[in-house]
Amino acid sequence: MTTDLGDTIARHSLLEDAIALFSGTVLVALGVAMFRQASMVAGGTTGIAFLIHYASHVNFGLALFLINLPFYWLAWRHMGHEFTLKTFAAVALMAAEVELLPQVLTFSTLNPLFAAVAGGLLVGTGMLILFRHRASIGGIGVVAVLLQERRGWRAGQVQMTIDCGILAAALLVVPLPQVLLSVLGALTLNLVLAMNHRPGRYVAR
Repeated sequence: MTTDLGDTIARHSLLEDAIALFSGTVLVALGVAMFRQASMVAGGTTGIAFLIHYASHVNFGLALFLINLPFYWLAWRHMGHEFTLKTFAAVALMAAEVELLPQVLTFSTLNPLFAAVAGGLLVGTGMLILFRHRASIGGIGVVAVLLQERRGWRAGQVQMTIDCGILAAALLVVPLPQVLLSVLGALTLNLVLAMNHRPGRYVAR
């Protein structure tokens, strides 16, 4: 007798999802704080928010929240209401955490090279936690998860391709050394995703 895999998949509880959304977004916010301190940019909608923030001095958290709004329709239509609501909550949490973090944590010394590597690891690990609880930090993450589930494309590779375009655009508002550090951060971030977020590797929901 065969057993339906859907009946055997471990389901995350509501409490586990809540803890994952908080811990994942805190890690992402910490990584973003390092990037911000080193005047770097990131990939995805976070990177777009960085570009808007540097170019116009618009509040970073507000820019991040607004940029992600159009992607919720895509998520609702293709990924379902659960993924959409979790992603909305994650983006709102992260936007708030990024703005509140300077009140509880500042860096008196932060080597830019370390910021690129450690920041990339933190953001990548935070995104991985969110992905594994059926959430993302918005926009590009939604597209990456959707293509992985529908086409079998690795989320990390999809993310990297889109990030390259965002980092190229960063040359218009950020000095070249910071862009190169941002590339290192993006490589580190996407390496975490490419190694750990593959179709079939993690089946809990």
